[in-house]
Amino acid sequence: MTSSTIFSTLDLRDGFYQILMRKSDIPLTAVSTPSGMLWEWLVMPQGLKNAPATFNRCVTHLLRSVRDFAPSYFDDVFIHSRAVNGKSDVEMHTEHLRKLLELMRKHKLYANLKKCIFGATEIPVLGCLVGKNGELRQFLGLATYLCKYVSNYAGKIRPLSQLLKKEAAWEWTADCQQAFEAVKQGLTEAPILAVADQDRPFHV
Repeated sequence: MTSSTIFSTLDLRDGFYQILMRKSDIPLTAVSTPSGMLWEWLVMPQGLKNAPATFNRCVTHLLRSVRDFAPSYFDDVFIHSRAVNGKSDVEMHTEHLRKLLELMRKHKLYANLKKCIFGATEIPVLGCLVGKNGELRQFLGLATYLCKYVSNYAGKIRPLSQLLKKEAAWEWTADCQQAFEAVKQGLTEAPILAVADQDRPFHV
């Protein structure tokens, strides 16, 4: 997903239930009810020991031709695109989505529309946010780890933090550049740390 600028994510609806049981295995899933009825699973039920691995292997195999721009993890498919060969990122993303959806239709894989995200600048991937602004987030992550060595760290990074807010428009202003340089400068300076003097006032 490196250098990609536009993202989508698809959630496969009722993932395990999209995998048909092998005919010879159907009787092995039989369940008897108190009324004497016998039920058998025609699709792969949840709870089978090998179900997760089987499902993941199946989806990975079916979508192997698009994995360069649409990697999958169990029931989630992540699509990422960037401008290339004179085409804009939106044009490339539309083309990628069309290829993926045609492949899903061919293999009868169905998505849960309510859980899908299309054409976003940032998407959740395995509990993390992935987006085009990842370099700034990565820089601030490192800087925050070392923030105790930077005087007035919270004040210095404020313009940069504002850019990472969900509703904020991405615009690298002079204030952002100044804040970026100030944090870098603070990280390269050797701070003077001393044991606090309990007899003097504290400013928090």
